[in-house]
Parts: sequence; C-alpha cells; structure tokens
Amino acid sequence: MRDDEPTHFGYSTVAAGEKAHKVAEVFHSVAGKYDLMNDLMSLGIHRLWKRYTVEMAGVRAGQSLLDIAGGTGDLALAFSRRLGRQGHVVLADINSSMLGVGRDKLIDRGVASPVDFVQANAECLPFAEASFDLVTIAFGLRNVTDKDAALRSMYRVLKPGGRLLVLEFSKPVSAPLSRLYDLYSFSLLPALGEFVAHDAGSYRYLAESIRMHPDQKTLAGMMDAAGFARVDYHNLTGGIVALHRGFKS
Repeated sequence: MRDDEPTHFGYSTVAAGEKAHKVAEVFHSVAGKYDLMNDLMSLGIHRLWKRYTVEMAGVRAGQSLLDIAGGTGDLALAFSRRLGRQGHVVLADINSSMLGVGRDKLIDRGVASPVDFVQANAECLPFAEASFDLVTIAFGLRNVTDKDAALRSMYRVLKPGGRLLVLEFSKPVSAPLSRLYDLYSFSLLPALGEFVAHDAGSYRYLAESIRMHPDQKTLAGMMDAAGFARVDYHNLTGGIVALHRGFKS
C-alpha cells in the first residue's frame, strides 16, 4: 500500500502514510492505563479470552514464540510458562510506550523463558524466514494499515508446521447483542476513557476501529489468501471477540 493511498482511521479517511502516526499517538496516550482500562472495559473477561488463546495454541516446551503488538505482555508472560527455560519469546510492538510497559511487567513478574523485546512493524517483520513455531497478535491487527502485508509477513517468519493465532474484536453474531454492544461502545466506553485515562478520543477511536475491522469470514479469507492452511475461527462472548487460527504448510 502506497503512503498516499486512502485508508481508514476509525471512521475517518486518512492517507496510509499518516495512519501509523495517528495510531501511535493513541497508544502513547493510553499506555500507562492500558491494563487497568482492559480490566474495566471487559469486566476482566479479556483474561479469559487470552487464556483460551494459550490453550488453543498447542505449544510445547522449548518452542519459539513471536507475540506481535504484544503491548503490555499478557500473552508473552502466559506463553513463557508453557515454553519453559528452553523456549524463546519475542515481544514485539511498533509503539515504544507500550513496549516499555510490557518490558517492565515481564521483568517485574519474571518469565520462564528467555525474552527479547523488539520494536517492529507487523507489515515488515525484521526476522529471518522460518524463525518461529508460533506467532500471535492480540487486539492489534485492526490497527495495522496494510493487514494483507502483515499477514504475509507473519506467514514468512513462521516455520513449516507453525501456526498463527489472531485474537481480535469482531462482529457479534446476534442483532440484540450487536445493538447493546454499540450502545456500550459509543456511549459508556468514551466516558470511561475520559474518567480513567483522561482521553475519551482514543477510546472513541477504539470503538470505531473495531467496526472497521473485517468480520470473521472476511479475515479467515485474508489469512487463506496469505498462504495459511486449515484456517478456522472461534467466536468468544457471542462474537464480540474471535480467535482465528491458521497453519503454515
């Protein structure tokens, strides 16, 4: 995607070259309150979504993990306990503020595996081909400007037989739930963001970016087009969140 091509930033249209800077501003703003807001916004359910992701990954001790848009390190920390001392975890994020919060958390809590912290863009990952047994991205793909390029980049760095797991907000499967979710997202969520993080605008963008993200079937098709085999997805909390999974042949 060229820098001058139009793309969306929430409900706004911006040049592709501008989106990364705008997303960076959002996450620089919310990094310090990110974990607290996750707990408040989801009533703690995000922890169950992440636990399900770990269970569905099928990783074994000694394997290697790349957690893209790893932010404050919840998945990296959980996976390190599965991978053990012989495993290897890379926590990557394009945003230096989020990466710093994640690094501090993992250092403070201790991790079972060796961990590297890398500032990286998902669209052009700075790793050799076939480097990782597992790649994960949780609540980050919707913020990527060129999602197709990012999926191809993730495919490239996976080992043959490796798998990608994408945990992301998606589309509720029932109309009543969708209406209730819209009311929450566009009324309560910005108000909560203003009260806790003093930043209603960033959480309004969050709600808009979720609505602009591909639905479950569309994302599965994008993963298939990027080369992934045996692509499936699992709706969580009525489709508010979905876990997509694909394998490298």
